[in-house]
Amino acid sequence: MQKITDSFYVNEIHEFKQRMLSWINRFGICCFMDSHDYADNYHRYDCIAAAGVYKFFSEDIDALSKLTNFCNEHTNEWIFGHLGYDLKNEIESLQSTHSNNIEFPDIYFFIPEIVLCLNDQTLTIYSIKISPAEIFNEISTQSLNSNKLSSQKNINLTTVLTENEYIEIVSKLQQHILRGDCYEINYCQEFFAKNVDIDPLSTYSKLLTISPTPFSCFYKLANKYLLCASPERFLSKINEQIFSQPIKGTAARSKNVNADELEKINLYNNEKEKSENVMIVDIVRNDLSKICKPDTVKVEELFGIYSFAQVHQMISTVSGILKKNISFADIVKATFPMGSMTGAPKRRAMQVIEQYEKTKRQLFSGSVGYISPENNFDFNVVIRSIFYNADNRYLNFLVGSAITYYADPAKEYQECLLKARAMREALQ
Repeated sequence: MQKITDSFYVNEIHEFKQRMLSWINRFGICCFMDSHDYADNYHRYDCIAAAGVYKFFSEDIDALSKLTNFCNEHTNEWIFGHLGYDLKNEIESLQSTHSNNIEFPDIYFFIPEIVLCLNDQTLTIYSIKISPAEIFNEISTQSLNSNKLSSQKNINLTTVLTENEYIEIVSKLQQHILRGDCYEINYCQEFFAKNVDIDPLSTYSKLLTISPTPFSCFYKLANKYLLCASPERFLSKINEQIFSQPIKGTAARSKNVNADELEKINLYNNEKEKSENVMIVDIVRNDLSKICKPDTVKVEELFGIYSFAQVHQMISTVSGILKKNISFADIVKATFPMGSMTGAPKRRAMQVIEQYEKTKRQLFSGSVGYISPENNFDFNVVIRSIFYNADNRYLNFLVGSAITYYADPAKEYQECLLKARAMREALQ
């Protein structure tokens, strides 16, 4: 496969990103990931996008083994795609019985026809068929997405649980914890709407105006859309080093500067949030130890407090040096689903989740990302996200929190509403 590569100077970065996004939306399959100028040691690109499909991979049976073959057949290529939460059924011999109304497959990866990498003011274009200069010219002259939200009706959302029903279930989960089944369970609830029409691109733009986050993603798979405002990284690989950054611990932002600073201090000193965070850090350390060289797994940062538009978050960073000949599928088997979205111990927590949740998570709690030609990768945690199926006109989002024995069910419900705020505002 012949690839053409060229680089171009970009002037107005924010406006150009909007033109990139509008341009790739013409393709049936595309992926747009934007860090929103979030500075850390592990981001390789300010913004990266993929459009069109040269080859793709999607399997229902023995998917991870076949994924290894797909990756081996396409070394030195860009590969984009997703891991759905219910890939857990293959990894852990579990099952799911809830309905899947959005209909994302459990796994999908594709080699794009076009990749756009934006760093500082340089756009690098990788293309199979079209001249990079032609692509750059088309993007530069692309009309910005018309604001169709002005004519969009408010979306009337329904929740699968009332507050009292949620509190009752959390109390049952705490009985599981008391009996020793688990010591932490990430429990989620769904907000949904049927027979709705939205403009996904405009809705995504509004969501990210409300809540710009470092692992945001506009992901389109034919008629299915992920509009993601995630603050969380699942895994990043740079050469032989791998990183995971689980989030556990949330506090609301305040418009008052002093009160906002106090929220951060209180979050850092909150023993409940810290205990939840360290539980997940231990899961990540255990997961990485399966695929990393002995004595290389370490906690780079514990209880870091990071601020986003809607919330403050407690984030820890765990790293390790990979063993030789570890494949991407091996890494997925050892670490997926991420502990921050399951609980501990992971397998039993997922069984309890299936018992008490009312909705199939599908791509929620999964991951979207890319593998570079150098075999590095970066994948997010799909949270704070709107899902939409344009064929059956079903829309939903899920939010959750970590349940421990000492959790206050009413406060956990309010935390769910806090996490849902940006998605609800984006749909009004």
